[in-house]
Amino acid sequence: MKKKNLPLLKDITITGIAAEGKALTRIDDMVVFVPYCVPGDIVDLQVTKKKHSFMEARVERIVKPSEERCEAVCKHYGVCGGCKWQILPYPAQLRYKQQQVTDNLTRIGKVKLPEISPILGSKHIYAYRNKLEFTFADRKWLSWDEIHAAGGLDQIDNTYGLGFHITNCFDKVLDIEECHLMPDINNRIRNGIRRFARDHAMTFYNEHTHQGQLRTLILRANHKGEIMLILSFGEPLDDNGFALLEWLHSEFPEIVSLQYVVNTKYNDTIGDLDIQVFFGADHIMEEMEGLQFKVGPKSFYQTNTEQAYELYKVARDFAELTGEELVFDLYTGTGTIANFVAKQAKQVIGIEYVPEAIEDAKVNAKLNLLDNTLFFAGDMKDILNEDFIAQYGRPDVIITDPPRAGMHEDVVKTILFAEPKRIVYVSCNPATQARDLALLDEKYEVTKVQPVDMFPHTQHVENVVQLKLRILN
Repeated sequence: MKKKNLPLLKDITITGIAAEGKALTRIDDMVVFVPYCVPGDIVDLQVTKKKHSFMEARVERIVKPSEERCEAVCKHYGVCGGCKWQILPYPAQLRYKQQQVTDNLTRIGKVKLPEISPILGSKHIYAYRNKLEFTFADRKWLSWDEIHAAGGLDQIDNTYGLGFHITNCFDKVLDIEECHLMPDINNRIRNGIRRFARDHAMTFYNEHTHQGQLRTLILRANHKGEIMLILSFGEPLDDNGFALLEWLHSEFPEIVSLQYVVNTKYNDTIGDLDIQVFFGADHIMEEMEGLQFKVGPKSFYQTNTEQAYELYKVARDFAELTGEELVFDLYTGTGTIANFVAKQAKQVIGIEYVPEAIEDAKVNAKLNLLDNTLFFAGDMKDILNEDFIAQYGRPDVIITDPPRAGMHEDVVKTILFAEPKRIVYVSCNPATQARDLALLDEKYEVTKVQPVDMFPHTQHVENVVQLKLRILN
């Protein structure tokens, strides 16, 4: 059956921003989603998918760029799937993220809202991340433009790829020469590893044959610029593997924690594997408002350190603590928020699904001489129940920071049963947050809303909501 011919649309004006970092326009009653555009662009569009209520398209030609468009900083823009909003000036990014929060809370939540506070922008819009992960591939992905410019695939070297996965492709890796999300040390280390591997004929991993020496690379940094590096090998280390580790140790004094792991599984996850220390400690230390946090290779820590501090200050402010409250910190991770608010509370109880994260939370509490915290590991909907509340007390305040999927309905029911005076809901997905607010509306009213931008040049936005108990039994 022949593939249906899809139309070419000419002189189309882009009118708005949509989900997943895409822009949109409307043609008759049909919404058209387009990546790598900004509102005000006039473009020719090639439709790539057509459904009953929407179409997807790619830009064939920019007829007239929007006055709001700016140049992307990164050379990989438009091919790498990240940082889709680089072509929007940062004030415009903030404006659209503010609108995203407003639209989600009003259209999905449909609850009474106070005036939404202006979004808190990030002080740094480049080199703001403290963690990046890269993948090795024995064949790097090439665009048709690259192949055409080289005169054909046989005229270009496509070996030794080290970078990011192409969106929705587990086996295709874009070779990255520069990434502006971390300080330049990340580029020097990553590009240096690639050169060393070439010079020593080391093999890169193949996702289909599951063979190859070098598999993944994780870089973490703290506020001092100290680096933790974790190399994942797809095979047991040979002389070249150890030589690479020794070279990294001697070449980059910024690396204070150099670790490696051998992963022969079919997936890239290393959470269930033993990680070996080649040099230095098995962690780096992060600091926030005088508090010390131990960050290991498997630890969760907000990836924008400076902006995480702003986020946590908002959460603490919304909690309105006097020193007499019992606080439940749901989805506590490594206990960062729990430890951050502990000095202003009578007791803080943190609950988290990942046992390793809870162990980190306990270590962090000891590091900071906090004796009023308790941490529990397990599925939130199984731990947080009426028996748990009967044993440990009815919370005065609940702080919840769930994953993108939001809270399980059973968790919401238990919160409604517990009836804390205040709820502070921190969310990385205002859409699922809005859904949960509608459920909590049975007993709570939204009293404050504060968006926070953690990830410049992306569509992602954090949002903090304060709720207060409306019905007292």
